[in-house]
Amino acid sequence: MLNWADVDTVMFDMDGTLLDLHFDNYFWETLVPRTYGQRIGIDADAAWAQLRQHYHALHGKLDWYCIDFWSDKLQLDIQGMKNAARDKIALRPNVLPLLSRLQAHGKTVWLVTNAHPGSLDLKMQHTGLRNHFQHTVSSHDLGLAKENAGFWTTLRQLEHYDPERTVLFDDNFNVLARARAEGIRHLFGITLPDSQRPPVQHEEFICLHDFEQIMPPALETSDHGR
Repeated sequence: MLNWADVDTVMFDMDGTLLDLHFDNYFWETLVPRTYGQRIGIDADAAWAQLRQHYHALHGKLDWYCIDFWSDKLQLDIQGMKNAARDKIALRPNVLPLLSRLQAHGKTVWLVTNAHPGSLDLKMQHTGLRNHFQHTVSSHDLGLAKENAGFWTTLRQLEHYDPERTVLFDDNFNVLARARAEGIRHLFGITLPDSQRPPVQHEEFICLHDFEQIMPPALETSDHGR
C-alpha cells in the first residue's frame, strides 16, 4: 500500500484523521444549533435549518473553519463552548502507535489542519499530541484553507518539503484532490472519520479504516546487556 522507504515527510490532518470527527459533528450540528436557538428564541431544529444554510454557503472557505467568524456571526462564545465540551475529544484508533513508529523511523511528521488556532491548541492540550510533530500548521496562518488553490505550494515556501516524498492522510477528499494537483504523491483518505456515522469510500483515493493497515515495520533493537 505504501513503501515507507519512499517517504521522508508525513502530513496528518487533525479532525477526522487523528481525532474522531464525532466531537466536531456533535459541536456544530447539535450543540451550536441548540445554544443559538436558545439565544434567539427558536427551537433547535429551526436553528439547525438556519445554520445548515450558513454552513453550506461557506463550506470549503477559511471562514467556515474560523471560531472568530462564527462567534461574531452567531454572538456565541464558540471557544468557551468548545472548552466546555472537550471531554468528547478523542483519538482515532492506533494514532499514538503510528506516531511513535514514525518517530522511530526518523520521518518528519507534520500536523496540517484547517482548525482555528484556538481549536488546535485545545485539542493538542487535551490529547497531548503536540510533541509528536516537528511542524504544526493551521491554515489560518496561511490565509487559505487546505482545499484552496495554492495552499500546498504556499506551505512549501514556508517550510520546505519534497512533495514526491510526502504522504498526506486526510478525511477531506477536496483537500486530497488539491494536494494531488499541487504535487503531493502519496495520498490516503479515512474510511471512518466519525465513529458514530457510517463509513465512507472514494473512487480516487485509498481510504484507511485503521492506521494499523499502514503501520511501518517495528525496528529491531540490539540487546547490549548480553
